[in-house]
Amino acid sequence: MQSGNGGDSKGKLFVVGIGPGGKQGRTHQAEMAIRQSDVIFGYKRYIELAHDLLEGKEVIASGMRQEVDRCLGALERAGSGKKVTVLSSGDPGVYGMAGLVLELAHEKGFDKRFPIEIIAGVSAANAAAASLGAPLMCDYACISLSDLLVSWEQIRLRLENVAQADLVVALYNPRSKKRVKQLAEAAEIFRKHRSGDTPVGVATSVGTEEERTIISDLDGFLDLDIGMRSIVIIGNSTSKVYDNVFITQRGYHL
Repeated sequence: MQSGNGGDSKGKLFVVGIGPGGKQGRTHQAEMAIRQSDVIFGYKRYIELAHDLLEGKEVIASGMRQEVDRCLGALERAGSGKKVTVLSSGDPGVYGMAGLVLELAHEKGFDKRFPIEIIAGVSAANAAAASLGAPLMCDYACISLSDLLVSWEQIRLRLENVAQADLVVALYNPRSKKRVKQLAEAAEIFRKHRSGDTPVGVATSVGTEEERTIISDLDGFLDLDIGMRSIVIIGNSTSKVYDNVFITQRGYHL
């Protein structure tokens, strides 16, 4: 996706999804955008994951909860005539930086001065699904359990609706050291609508050397090691496990 008419600036802003982790999960388009950029903005971990592409570039790293400043800085540098990349993990339009960049660009008038291009990436949910088998073969939902930006009451409502609709769900930000009750409540919600032997896959640090995956079920998955770098995929009524491969049937072979 590309927005903006270019104006009179020679600058350009890329919002690049670098995939879930290692360089093998990056697209060719993502690497090309980074290579042609003069300035790179990103969360510190994303900078580390893309370090092999950043030699000779100006790199501006920042921490969590500095997203607005990061995006504004990138917009200002692109407005000065630079080619700039904002890094995002996974896909920038899935819990990433694309929406914030486009909102701020419109609000501040940058979208009339230079083009903004969104570069798709492999989302964490899709990468996790591939590592587990094929659990997202039919309709599915993605829900973040982090209540920093969305109230827990709203998240609970979404979980209830997805569970009742028999949708497979990929849960982002499932659990942290300080936030543990949300995943337990999510499991309770799904247990009301699905049997305890419904397959549940947990994929952690997908695409990196630390990647680990395990397949459990709705009754037992809460005992697994699950953190902020994990994706939890809860199956539906057609989901099966064959030889440690998690599959949701689409109907071709029913």
